[in-house]
Amino acid sequence: MNSTVDIKFIAGLAPKIQDYLYTHVLAWSMLPQLAVAGAIYLLAYRTGAAARPWLVGLLKRYPLIENILGHVARVIATRLAGPIFATMLLWLTYRFALHFQWPSEGIHVVLCLSLAWVVVRLLTGQMRNRPLARIISVAIWSIAALEIVSLLSPLLALLNSIDLTISNVHLTLLGLIEGIIIFVALFLLAKKFSVVFEHWIKSVEHLSPSMQVLLDKLFTLSLSSLVIIAALYFMGFNLTVLAVFGGAIGLGIGFGLQKVFSNLISGLIILADKSIKPGDVIQVGDTYGWTNYLGGRYISVVTRDGMEYLIPNEELVTGQVINWSYSNKLLRIKISIGIGYGSDLPQAMQLMLAAAKQAPRVLSDPRPSCLLVGFGDNSVNFQLRVWINDPQNGITNIKSRILLGVWKSFREHGIEIPFPQRVLHHKSMPELSVAFRTPVANEAHGGEADYS
Repeated sequence: MNSTVDIKFIAGLAPKIQDYLYTHVLAWSMLPQLAVAGAIYLLAYRTGAAARPWLVGLLKRYPLIENILGHVARVIATRLAGPIFATMLLWLTYRFALHFQWPSEGIHVVLCLSLAWVVVRLLTGQMRNRPLARIISVAIWSIAALEIVSLLSPLLALLNSIDLTISNVHLTLLGLIEGIIIFVALFLLAKKFSVVFEHWIKSVEHLSPSMQVLLDKLFTLSLSSLVIIAALYFMGFNLTVLAVFGGAIGLGIGFGLQKVFSNLISGLIILADKSIKPGDVIQVGDTYGWTNYLGGRYISVVTRDGMEYLIPNEELVTGQVINWSYSNKLLRIKISIGIGYGSDLPQAMQLMLAAAKQAPRVLSDPRPSCLLVGFGDNSVNFQLRVWINDPQNGITNIKSRILLGVWKSFREHGIEIPFPQRVLHHKSMPELSVAFRTPVANEAHGGEADYS
C-alpha cells in the first residue's frame, strides 16, 4: 500500500475551518441567502402538498413504478415530494448565483443539508436494521458536512492517492469505495427488476411454466453478471486481465464444484426440454408426488404424506423418471380381484363395473373395463381397469374406494371371495410286524445269553 498522506495538511484543517466560518457563514451576505432558501422551501412544500394526490394516483395507474422502486416511490409520493422539489430549486438557484458570481455560500449550505436529509430519509426510512441505518445516516451527514466546509474534494483526492495492488491489479481506495457503493446500489435495483420480471413473465399465457422459470433464471443470472462487471469496472479493474484470471479460476472451480455445475446445467436442460414442469406428478425411485418447485440445483417434490423431497437435477437427467402427467394427465389404474369358482362370472363382472362407475374421479370416457385374466389355484382372477385424469390427488385412495364398493356388491349378491386354500394328501404307511425271541444260555460263551 502506497499512501501520500500529508501530516501538515491535516494539522492545518482546523484554522481553515475557523477562517471559513468567519468569512462565509458569520457574514451579512448570509442573511438574504437564507431568506431566499426559506422562500424556496415554503414554495416547494406547498407545491409538494398540491402534487401529492396526483403522485399517488400516478402510482395507482402505473403499478410497475411501485414494483421497481418499492417503498422509495411511496415515500416520494406521500412525504418527500416537497423536500425533493425544494432541493431541485435550491440547486438551480445555486447554479444561477455561481453564474452571475453572486454570494452563494448560504444557498450551498442549505442545499447540502437538504440533499443529505432527502437521501437519509430515502435510504433509512424503512430499514429494519436500525444500527445499520444509523451508520448510513452518520456517513451521509458527514459527507454533507465535509462538502459544506470545502473539505470533501481534498478528502477524495487523498483517498484517490492511496494505491492498492492486488495480484498485479492496480486500484485506489477511492475506486474501491465507489465500486462497493455502486455494487450495493445496483444489486438492490437488480433484485427489484428481477421481481418485476418474474411477475410479468408469469402473466404471459402462451409460455409454459417450465419456460417461464427458465427465462426468469436466465434474466436473473444475466442481471447479476452485469452488476458484478459494472462494479469491477468502477473499481478500476482491467476487464481483459479479469477474463484471463476468471478463466483460471473457472477451471479450478470446475473441478472442485463439478457436481454443483452438473446440477445447474441439468436444471437448464430440464427447463429447456420441458420434461418436468411445476405441477407434474412424477415418481423417482420410491418417491411419488407432484413437483412443487424447480430450482437451479434441485427440484422439490411433495408427496401425499406432506413430505418434501429435494432431488438433485442430475438424477432427473441421468436416471429414470416416471412422469404421470408428461403429455396428458390420463392414467389407467389396474385392480386385481379374485372370486370363487362357484360364483356367477358374468354377474360378478357387471357388479365390478357398476362399483367402478359409482366411484368418484373415475372417468366415463375412456370407460371402465373388466377382463378375466386367468384361473388361479383358489379363485377365478379378474382385472378391473379404470381411468382417472387427476393423479396428483392420489391413486391408492381411488383403489380403496372401488374395492370397498366391490366388496359391498359381492356380499349383497352372494359372490364369494375365496380364502387361500391348501390341500394336504396323507399317504398311509404299511403295517409292521414285531417278533420277540427268548434268550438261550450258551455254554461256549461262558454262560452269556445268545440271541442268534
